[in-house]
Amino acid sequence: MRIDVFTIFPDLLAGPLDISLLGRARAEGRLEVRLHDPRDATTDRHRSVDDTPFGGGAGMVMRPEPIFETVEAVDPPRPLLLLSASGRRFDQAMAHELAALEGFSLLCGRYEGVDQRVADHLCDGEVSIGDYVLAGGESAALVIIEAVTRLVPGVMGNEESATEESFGVAGPGLLEYPQYTRPAEFRGYEVPEVLRSGDHARVARWRRAQALRRTLERRPDLLPDGPDAADRALLEAFPAPDGSGPA
Repeated sequence: MRIDVFTIFPDLLAGPLDISLLGRARAEGRLEVRLHDPRDATTDRHRSVDDTPFGGGAGMVMRPEPIFETVEAVDPPRPLLLLSASGRRFDQAMAHELAALEGFSLLCGRYEGVDQRVADHLCDGEVSIGDYVLAGGESAALVIIEAVTRLVPGVMGNEESATEESFGVAGPGLLEYPQYTRPAEFRGYEVPEVLRSGDHARVARWRRAQALRRTLERRPDLLPDGPDAADRALLEAFPAPDGSGPA
């Protein structure tokens, strides 16, 4: 997969892209990330990419010329998505959509944003990672790149991880169940007996129950219709790890 990122602060991405899962994916040739700086398309000695907004107002706006010239010189993989608080909310479903492509591109805004003509006539869409405002799109770009890269075949050591975690395709709409590892007892806190039973069918039912309980408690909006009869029976059969909930 090839991902092109347009940013006036490429150093904010260069470091994280070289380590952990992203660094390994790039080293193995499964991921190619190209960084492009619109300042390189400027001609003044200050390498200016912003100017005051028409109509007045606080802050500065990124000019269209250096962005258009940089993108057109590269001819990056499409879609080109503008990181914007006004964009489509990024979620796991969108991550799967992008992971199914051969590549895509991201444009990181700064200051008060980019000239609207960039969004209207250069980009293919806008995307937001949440209902809050950042200083720029670089952090958001890293979030999207990592979420998508994890879904690229061969990137993760265990392919099942991407289906069993929160929002995974095996359990759409559910948060992930609690996870435990050794030791079985730590400071008096014990791992639930069912996970040590060796009964895989029972473990699967317990995990489903805990995923349901966690989702209902923390993100009820993900289950607007509530659990069905079979899931209600699971919740009654398996209490929460701390002993709360139905016995």
